[in-house]
Parts: sequence; C-alpha cells; structure tokens
Amino acid sequence: YDGALRALVLAHKERRVLSLARPLGEVLGAAVRAALDEAGAGPGDPVVLVPVPSRPAAVRQRGHDPTGAMVRRAATVVTETGRPATTAALLRIRPGVVDQAGLGAEQRAANLAGSMATTSAGLRRLAARRARAHVVICDDVLTTGATLREAQRALASVGVVPLAGATVAATRRRRAPPKVGPSLSSSPATD
Repeated sequence: YDGALRALVLAHKERRVLSLARPLGEVLGAAVRAALDEAGAGPGDPVVLVPVPSRPAAVRQRGHDPTGAMVRRAATVVTETGRPATTAALLRIRPGVVDQAGLGAEQRAANLAGSMATTSAGLRRLAARRARAHVVICDDVLTTGATLREAQRALASVGVVPLAGATVAATRRRRAPPKVGPSLSSSPATD
C-alpha cells in the first residue's frame, strides 16, 4: 500500500475522484477471484460480496461511499468471469468508533471490538435472493486485519460464515527489530 496504488485509493476515498471506483473495483475483483480460487470455491458457485461499512460520519463528510462503489464494481468483474456475484450491505457500524488512521494494531483492535453488527433487513433480502452462496468480506486496505476480523465476527454471530476476505491493497507489516543482546564473539580465544 504505497506508490501509485496508495495515491489512487486516497484520491478515490478522500478527494472524490469517483472515476477511480472502476479500476480499483477491478483490482478488488481480481483479489476476490484469487481468494475464491484459493479457498476451493467452484467456478460457478454464487458469491456475495459484503463491504466493510464506513463510519456514517465519514460517508457524509466524503459525500460518497468509496468501499461500496469498489465492491459493486468488483461484483461485476467476478460475474463477468462466470461466477454469479452480488453485493449485500449486511454490516453496520456502531456509533463511537473513531477513525483508524494513526492507530497502532492494539488500538485498532480495541477500537473495533464489538463495533459491527448485522442488519436484519439485509439478511432477509439476501436469504430471499440467495439460498446458498460464498460470502467474501471486502475492504479497501488491509492494515492490521482488525477490521476484517471484526466483520467476520459480526457475520459469524448470526450464522453467516465468510469464506474469505479481499482488499484492494495491504500495508506491509512493520515489526520492531529483534532485541539485540550482548554481543557474542566467535573469535578464537587467546592465551
């Protein structure tokens, strides 16, 4: 998640370059197809893409739902390859969740713990449209995995077990360098 891809995601998300939903959705669609293939889903199995919800205040501030737009395009891309795909906004986010930017892994996990729930209306609509389908959780960027884990927990709590998660981009995991202890010398002993 750097360079051109980062610039595209941020332009779409924060600067309302709405035309980027198409190419970013195509990248997401490729990630969904790869996740389905890796999980062993059949080539004609129906798929439901569930977008990770943005905070309502963020959607209002931006004037659009960037993740939703990318996920809709990804569903089209997946369908064009022979897998019937649809989207379903099954998740909602509770009030009080703060913006994740700048938070570390533990802070993100704490911020998101219990933050998502399913929408009963969305579940009813999905059940009416698709009796059986593979569910893939979709988001724009994977940073620590806390958001995808929380979405998975919320869906599983009502019996919807996601097959996979897919994102447009992922950050490199930054780990603290190993602690260096006293230096051990391998030089030959002298008398």
